Amino acid sequence: MAANSTSSTKLKAVTATKKALPKPRQTAGSVLLTLITYTVFVLLLFGMMFSLWFFVTESGSSLRYMMADTLISTQHRHWAKYLIGEKELDKRVDRYWKQFDGFAEVKDQKLVQVNKPVEPKAIIEKKPLVEVEPIEGKNYKGKLLIVNDAKKLRIAVPGSVGKGEKVSSMVKRLGAVAGVNAGGFIDPEWKGNGFQPTGLVISGGKIFYNDGDLNTSNHIVAIDKDGRMIAGKYKPSELLKMGVQEAVTFAPRFIVNGVGQIKSQADGWGIAPRTSMAQKEDGTIMFAIIDGRQPGHSIGATLFDIQQIFLERGAVTAANLDGGSSTVLVHNNQIVNRPSSEYGERYLPTAWLIFEDPKAVQIRNIWEGLDPSKIDPSKW
Repeated sequence: MAANSTSSTKLKAVTATKKALPKPRQTAGSVLLTLITYTVFVLLLFGMMFSLWFFVTESGSSLRYMMADTLISTQHRHWAKYLIGEKELDKRVDRYWKQFDGFAEVKDQKLVQVNKPVEPKAIIEKKPLVEVEPIEGKNYKGKLLIVNDAKKLRIAVPGSVGKGEKVSSMVKRLGAVAGVNAGGFIDPEWKGNGFQPTGLVISGGKIFYNDGDLNTSNHIVAIDKDGRMIAGKYKPSELLKMGVQEAVTFAPRFIVNGVGQIKSQADGWGIAPRTSMAQKEDGTIMFAIIDGRQPGHSIGATLFDIQQIFLERGAVTAANLDGGSSTVLVHNNQIVNRPSSEYGERYLPTAWLIFEDPKAVQIRNIWEGLDPSKIDPSKW
């Protein structure tokens, strides 16, 4: 009996000791390590699933090519190879330029009636020189600038040699009613000084800049002496014979004779800030200025989006202008859109400006006597 009592006492003592032992505690470091491990695992799993969707599925590939097309339309075109491969990039760029050349070959039927006779008893509605309307779609917001007299347009250039000029500065310096960015320019690594255009610049009926000769064809966007919009691929010698007064180089022409040439969103050259120009049959000029690269406000538009905007408003001719960080609209000395560059307006070589009296405006050719091959577009 005493032995059993002693055993029971010892068992109780052991049990009490076990209960008294402290439980192992996790340190802050081990908790953090566990959290990091789980996070890495989840990210790897998500990355694998996303990669499979992005590179294998039809919807993922559509997004991938849309992103590649967006990069193709920027100065960082080479980045697109990481999305679609270098061979596919070269093939896609070549296909776009062949398309653009094809668009340019469609014969213009001259549907714009700029010199249409007016009935003697007709009541002519007095319209303001310019009107600005908001436009928006699924992924974009922007402005539509309407110019009711195409002959009031001039191509303006910077006021001094060696550096481009902001559109707002050109508008103020020259006394314009409104202004929109125009042609392309040499822009190494997005750090260019905005002084050297690409292709051709004509202002006031005179060639201001030409990086080829009189028989070198360029994709151009222009206005002739009658106020008719000319777009497509032309030689400078042809443009002078046609009486073109204002012109810059850019592409593509995407509405011809009232017919859209871009067949789908997939051929719309990616999503980006855009500036494009169009003309209606009665001669009215329209500029679409689309903001982009700003989540929560406007991501951007494809050229197919712009084409639909213009066709819905009766455009018979339309062409693309420089876009991206260059896209800007100035009206009454105020920037009325939201440029995508975090630094605000860019310094540019050309702008479409609208004047009450364009013949009275003196625009000096700052490239006169300069050799295009000796201009340093990166030197500020």
